Amino acid sequence: MRSERRQFLTSALAAGGTLWGGRRIAADEIVAKAESEKLFRSVSTENLKAIAAAPVLDLGRDPGEIKIRSVEVLKSPRDYLVRVRATDGTEGIAAGSGNRLDDLYPFLVNRVAPFFVGKDAAALESLLVELYRHGSNYKYQGLALWCSVAVVEMAILDLLGKVSGRSFGQLFGGIVRTEVPVYRASGNRGNRAEEEVDYLASLLDETGGDAVKFRLGGRMSQNVDSLPGRSEALIRLARERLGDRVTLYADANSSYDVPNSIRVGRLMEDYEYEFFEEPCPFDHLWETKEVADALDIPVAGGEQEFSERRFIWTIANHGVDVVQPDLHYYGGFIRSIKVARMAEAANLPCTPHMSGAGLGYLYVVHFASCVKDPGAHQEYKGRSAIPMTSSTSSLVCEEGKITVPTGPGLGVEIDSDFLKGCEVIG
Repeated sequence: MRSERRQFLTSALAAGGTLWGGRRIAADEIVAKAESEKLFRSVSTENLKAIAAAPVLDLGRDPGEIKIRSVEVLKSPRDYLVRVRATDGTEGIAAGSGNRLDDLYPFLVNRVAPFFVGKDAAALESLLVELYRHGSNYKYQGLALWCSVAVVEMAILDLLGKVSGRSFGQLFGGIVRTEVPVYRASGNRGNRAEEEVDYLASLLDETGGDAVKFRLGGRMSQNVDSLPGRSEALIRLARERLGDRVTLYADANSSYDVPNSIRVGRLMEDYEYEFFEEPCPFDHLWETKEVADALDIPVAGGEQEFSERRFIWTIANHGVDVVQPDLHYYGGFIRSIKVARMAEAANLPCTPHMSGAGLGYLYVVHFASCVKDPGAHQEYKGRSAIPMTSSTSSLVCEEGKITVPTGPGLGVEIDSDFLKGCEVIG
């Protein structure tokens, strides 16, 4: 079990060395061996707090003050966008989590966007700390606050990238990879297993890739399946029909208690699934850890998390095997990159969760372009309805991969006529 491997590594490091394969090796060799074999590395809470407190934004040379003249919220038929303008005329644009901002946009318009007007964009990291306290915004802790903050932060990052000549990945330490393998995720839950496998096969044809994800259980359902026996049948049938070459992921969306999570996870192990996402209710951190300790299949979680301290607890205590901050729900790149660096210290992969459409898939591949271990595949929900072009990427999935745009900022140009057709809100 995973807990036994974890205990071995922790004890070995505490001793400063141990026998491995009959040979005594030093602690630094154990760390290297652990990294190569994906073993958890114990990191103290205090060390993780220090990592979280360290700055992550890298503008290169000092750009001087970049004063923000305006922050506009735009509405298209499907998306909410934010356009930030500096006093020199440079613009940054981002798209938010549309399905959340349908309800939350008044908070974005009234409490978040105005805060940044007149501020220095180059001081973005410290501004996020100030915004949290400003007007008691911390009382809105959760998606209301962080979805609103994320879209403004991403627009400012686009602006900063254009001013500094750096892509998103370069703003966070440098580009590690320029091609990102992706998987398509099915949103179905009420269809029969046979129908869902047919749909999964069509998603593989669409991307030309070798990975898909589907949904198990009934979503926050206290062990009730969406259809009787669907999940167990689907786990088996997906592997049998799609074959061994396909990487399979499955997401329970908080459907199970601990015993049923373990039961379903064991079945996934039998059919060699890559990870089991959010088996228990998302805020049941201790129960999720209990499931992860019991299973060999990696357990993923974190998409609903908005608390830095709870991510610290989860990473320090190996509460999941795959750390999954959502770039919108968690408040943007700066906070999520900090989570990725904490996960890296513990030798855990950090793969972002993708909420909504908009420009989400581009944010995901930019994140994956610069973190050490984003996992084997990133989530892709299809190309955005926002018309745009890039000189460095086709912006489409080709043979299961997306080429990361490497131009300044987000690396894309959004169609000006489309922007003119958007309604300015507030």
